[in-house]
Amino acid sequence: MPVIYIVGILLLIGLDQLVKHWVVSTLALGQSSSVVPGVLSITRINNTGAAWSILSGHQLVFVLIAIVAAILIGYFLVHYWPNLWYRFGLSLLLAGTIGNVIDRIVNNHVVDMFQLDFINFPIFNCADMYLTVGILIIGFAIIKEK
Repeated sequence: MPVIYIVGILLLIGLDQLVKHWVVSTLALGQSSSVVPGVLSITRINNTGAAWSILSGHQLVFVLIAIVAAILIGYFLVHYWPNLWYRFGLSLLLAGTIGNVIDRIVNNHVVDMFQLDFINFPIFNCADMYLTVGILIIGFAIIKEK
C-alpha cells in the first residue's frame, strides 16, 4: 500500500481523535451547543453501544468485531487495490473502524457529538461519517461494476 494512503488513513484517525478530545475538553457530558440552529448541534455523549445505543455495555464484543473487521478490510484493501473506488471506500472504512475502536479500548465507550436537530437520528462522530461514506462509495462501486 503506497505511503499516501497510510498517511491519509492516519490523518483521518487523527482528526477523529482530535475532534473527540476537543468535545470532551469543551463540553460536559450531555451538554449541547448549537452550530446551525434547527439543523446541527454539538452534543457530547458517551456511547457504549452501536447506533441508537444498540447492545449498550458490550464493549468486548465491539472491540473483537472491530479487530476482525479491520483485518478483513486490510485484506480487501490489498485484494481490490487496482479498483480506485474500492480503495477509497475501504480506506475510509479502515479509518472509521480504527477511530472508534481506539475509543472503546481507551475509554470503554465511544465519544459521539454531531446531532442532527431536524430528524430523530443517532448522535455520531467523525469515524461514523467515514464508515457511512465508505459504505456508500463501495456500494456505488459495486453498482457501477454490474
